[in-house]
Amino acid sequence: MADDRKPYRECHPSIQWPPHSGSFTLRDESGKKRGEGSGVKPIKDACMQHLKSLGWELETRVDVATLRRPGPLDATIPVGNRLFCMEWETGNISSSHRALNKMALGILRGIFIGGVLVLPTRAMYRYLTDRVGNFAEIEPYFGLWGALRVEEAFWR
Repeated sequence: MADDRKPYRECHPSIQWPPHSGSFTLRDESGKKRGEGSGVKPIKDACMQHLKSLGWELETRVDVATLRRPGPLDATIPVGNRLFCMEWETGNISSSHRALNKMALGILRGIFIGGVLVLPTRAMYRYLTDRVGNFAEIEPYFGLWGALRVEEAFWR
């Protein structure tokens, strides 16, 4: 029986690992020791440069909090008079929560129309740097963010 799944090398050509390889290949290493695994940052950087070429602003500072301004968002693009934002997880699970909370605050304050957090799957997680935030650890909190009362937003 033929396998109809597309191999990684058919991913968008701007996303390559290792860089300039023409394909997307993760090292078969656990990433638990220094210098092992596939770094998240080089993969993120390629995506960010592609978004920039499409008109996205990178490292956007947005005042979503009332007392202290959190760090910049990885990427934003205007949608009408609001922003759609994107955060790419390169840190541990705590930074995933901070990113989602930043998006939630921006949606509640009417600054963002929506946002997306890019996370590795549990299967991909083992090939990346140790303890990078991942979907399986964020999923239990979907009910909390889904319960936010907003008039208009794209939230999934």
